[in-house]
Amino acid sequence: MSELERIDAYWRAANYLSVGQIYLLDNPLLREPLRPEHVKPRLLGHWGTTPGLNFCFAHLDRIIRERDQDMIYICGPGHGGPAAVANAWLEGTYSEVYPSVSQDEDGMRRLFRQFSFPGGIPSHVAPETPGSINEGGELGYSLAHAYGAAFDNPGLVVACVVGDGEAETGPLATSWHSNKFLNPERDGAVLPILHLNGYKIANPTVLARIPEADLLALMQGYGYRPHLVSGEDPAATHRLMAETLDVVFDQIAAVKSGAEDRPPMIILRTPKGWTGPKEVDGLPVEGTWRSHQVPLSGVRDNPEHLRELEAWMRSYRPGELFDGHGRPVEELRAQVPRGPRRMSANPHANGGELLKPLVMPDFRDYATEVKAPAAATSEPTRVLGGFLRDIIAANPADFRLMGPDEVASNRLSAVFEVTGRAWDAARLPTDEHLSPDGRVMEVLSEHLCQGWLEGYLLTGRHGLFTSYEAFIHIVDSMFNQHAKWLESSRKIPWRRPVASLNYLLSSHVWRQDHNGFSHQDPGFLDVVSNKKATVVRVYLPPDANCLLSVADHCLRSRDYVNVVVAGKQPVLDLMAMPEAVVHCARGVGILPWASTDEGAEPDVVLACAGDVPTLEVLAAADLLRRHLPELRVRVVNVVDLMRLQPPSEHPHGMPDAEYDALFTTGKPVIFNFHGYPWLIHRLTYRRTGHDNLHVRGYKEEGTTTTPFDMAMLNDIDRYHLVMDVIDRVPGLGERCAHLRQRMADDRLRARAYTREHGEDSPEIRDWTWPHTDPAAR
Repeated sequence: MSELERIDAYWRAANYLSVGQIYLLDNPLLREPLRPEHVKPRLLGHWGTTPGLNFCFAHLDRIIRERDQDMIYICGPGHGGPAAVANAWLEGTYSEVYPSVSQDEDGMRRLFRQFSFPGGIPSHVAPETPGSINEGGELGYSLAHAYGAAFDNPGLVVACVVGDGEAETGPLATSWHSNKFLNPERDGAVLPILHLNGYKIANPTVLARIPEADLLALMQGYGYRPHLVSGEDPAATHRLMAETLDVVFDQIAAVKSGAEDRPPMIILRTPKGWTGPKEVDGLPVEGTWRSHQVPLSGVRDNPEHLRELEAWMRSYRPGELFDGHGRPVEELRAQVPRGPRRMSANPHANGGELLKPLVMPDFRDYATEVKAPAAATSEPTRVLGGFLRDIIAANPADFRLMGPDEVASNRLSAVFEVTGRAWDAARLPTDEHLSPDGRVMEVLSEHLCQGWLEGYLLTGRHGLFTSYEAFIHIVDSMFNQHAKWLESSRKIPWRRPVASLNYLLSSHVWRQDHNGFSHQDPGFLDVVSNKKATVVRVYLPPDANCLLSVADHCLRSRDYVNVVVAGKQPVLDLMAMPEAVVHCARGVGILPWASTDEGAEPDVVLACAGDVPTLEVLAAADLLRRHLPELRVRVVNVVDLMRLQPPSEHPHGMPDAEYDALFTTGKPVIFNFHGYPWLIHRLTYRRTGHDNLHVRGYKEEGTTTTPFDMAMLNDIDRYHLVMDVIDRVPGLGERCAHLRQRMADDRLRARAYTREHGEDSPEIRDWTWPHTDPAAR
């Protein structure tokens, strides 16, 4: 048997196993004629893309064997799950991680039965699939994941099959530009294989219908050297694919050596549903959209469909492929690479196996000196920048900072003291901080930043994604997919923990006064809070030292999505570092220096989460000290938002007794929150005293105005908080009518000042906590 014949046999075996997964409950080797009871009652799966995925896998295995090539395989058409599972079983990996699905007839039966079956596995490429790092539930991210996996992996080739339907998504269309950020000397290589099978679910695909010359020009314009492989006849297409891959891998080697400057890619054009039924019920299927999912849908009830299914499966000649025990024959086993060279067993696709802890400087060394609370200011993200600079310097091969052209804007410029922005395209004398060796990845696509970082993390490295808060919503869906991946991975014993996905959201809602309403949205916190408590964490450090403590914790963590919201503008320094460490470890706590209730029951609790809401709460507490000195006020700051939930809902949740002691069970609680107010109600609705909780936060009121006017537009300002106290503490309403009116007048005066001078008044803009006796003021 020739090499191409063995490749064809392997391909037929993978196709047979793929069809069996979609259709069969029993009789896996067709030892008897198919009967309706052998077929699943619910037929779920996607056949159309599967034979092309199997075709690529079979040919890439040859390259791995012959060249001892380290390679992983990313399935962009994620609903080709049968292909990924079939190849993992043929390579033996599936049986290694799931011993009950053995590599024999009984194991094949279990393999078929579990697919898209209650209690089984999904129909798409998922965390349960060995060798996968690209979730198949949503399209568009495969090529970004592939490049993320290749960064800092110089010996790795990432073969990425891009479906022509997937190629129509915005993230994928942008991902072609990732080659301008890859350094051939220190990074691996990405081999995109654009698979044109012509159709999506019900419509033709754009790239399959444009003139071939235009398609080639498009790929050349992206900076690739495209190679065409096109055919319907398996023998001829096998020959062309093998010849092309030999040329392509020679070119990859030439690019890495500097002899070539354009990386290769392949355009593979084959029929959708290749080798499946050509017609069903008189309608064309192979090569049309009808092959997308289940070509024969009435197998249990339609005897003709049942006969066609049996003929289809027997066309792969399973008797030549599997021995009497249902094991792959020797010729197939010889096609499989050995050990970790198998794409389904490659450790890069289970990145926790390769993960090394970051070398971390002591974050305390970067502390801002705090001689008295709330007396001076710092820019938190600028302080954090020094910490990140030294993390990058200490981890030159496994930490990257991603951002959509906002690293400097978000005050992290200190990182450019030790690295540049990754850039492998043309440079001009006027450019700054561009380098092919840069550790900062900046491109004006949140999708690419997220996709790169996900690929980087899932292959065993570390990183941070910084973004303007309002525009992180662009990756809401990508975040959802990654969170689901982590949640599923936690339940799979052989999946090793990976570094957490860390978001730093700055230029936030309360300090986007210069950009205006379009840049004011804290709603990502709501999206994140919808995910499983085992995965998500949300932190709102109120000052620079708390940000350092939180960042250190997040960068050391595993298998989480950590969202940190921190301002880049000057905010008050509230705590010296020792106090900040304790406060952040606790997650929520009383600020004793701002409170007046020690040793007594408070009359009111002023709670806050977020830097600007905390500032306004402190200023309100100062006003209450001056005007109502007899009022007992407790000021509570929340850093870890998930502490507000009960322990039954989140691992960080506070026991009821602790929550009740902190917030009381019957006193009014006025909570000044960074985000939308109802999120706090969602987190606390089970708590005793929830009816006494009144939350202030962003309520879609914004414009281009001053910082304090933004606070007033949304009623989180100090004057309104004092009015809330008067309205909600029993006995204050009638007695403090004069003070309430004064607060309302002060708001009017503050707004009038902004309209006349274009900035906030000095007593508001420069307010600090008074460290004198209130009676002396």
